[in-house]
Amino acid sequence: MAAVPPLYYKNSRLKQLRAFTQVVRSGSISRAADKLFLSQPSVSLQIQALERELRVTLFERRGPSLKLTPEGEVLYQLADPLVEGIDRLHENFAAQFGKIDSGELNIGAGESTILYILPEPVRRFVAAYPGVSLKMHNVTGRDGLKMLRADEIDFAVGSMLDVPEDIEYKPVVTFDPMLITPLDHPLAVQDRAGEKVSLEDVSRYGLILPPSHLSTWRIVKYVFQQHNLTFRVTLEAGGWEVIKKYVELGLGISIVTDICLTADEKLARIPLTEYFPQRGYGLVLRKGRFTSPQARGFIDIMERYYAEAGGAAGPPAARAS
Repeated sequence: MAAVPPLYYKNSRLKQLRAFTQVVRSGSISRAADKLFLSQPSVSLQIQALERELRVTLFERRGPSLKLTPEGEVLYQLADPLVEGIDRLHENFAAQFGKIDSGELNIGAGESTILYILPEPVRRFVAAYPGVSLKMHNVTGRDGLKMLRADEIDFAVGSMLDVPEDIEYKPVVTFDPMLITPLDHPLAVQDRAGEKVSLEDVSRYGLILPPSHLSTWRIVKYVFQQHNLTFRVTLEAGGWEVIKKYVELGLGISIVTDICLTADEKLARIPLTEYFPQRGYGLVLRKGRFTSPQARGFIDIMERYYAEAGGAAGPPAARAS
């Protein structure tokens, strides 16, 4: 078999690989061209040059959509960290000497995570690296994974039940499940009287939960099914702050993690650790993605902070309640 010639197109192997990896991340040649500030024909020519010189087909073309072939998958796994490493060479070189004084860090997280888990790590990161531009993206679930796969964020922070094959999840901190009710609710009166509140008791009242596509709903559904019980949702609301307010107003009860509870709410709190597992929150990363010095700096700070805190989070009042 004849040797494969060196990869040269307009004397730039890096341009070809950069175009290829960006097309994979973006999902289309047009979006890749926009991000690379190139024309679509230019990106197409670079992809064609790679395919011609490697003597393989990298994409299955089905109308406007592109899907990697097995050969394309292998090349992407090899090329992605190389392109990222070259593009961030200056930052990495400076980081070797402890200098992370520029660049950008993009983090995806849901509202509760931004409000309760990230404030202190963010404060410490900003103090340690004032020259780095930090951007927080309020996204959850599928939207967060979509941004992660498109390299629009460096990593996400949140809770995961099912971890896809291309994703790496590193738990950092855990919280306990808690039933919250208005102060004068029958379950609150029952609890104050020293009578155990069972899951069957909870099932008699309407719940306020986050949207059904989020993991909280799935956990609640699974636990009730395991105990051969049903539950009724009277209201869907986004974010623990909204849910707490509506519970205070007497519109229902809710099952939350104590991440969101402080000493200020006018709520009764009833532990549900007998029925529900602890809820973990952690780092969500794309496997094989180059980790920038800025991202490594933040991850180190976050992991160190929660290791020192012994797994606790939120303001001191929240942990004391």
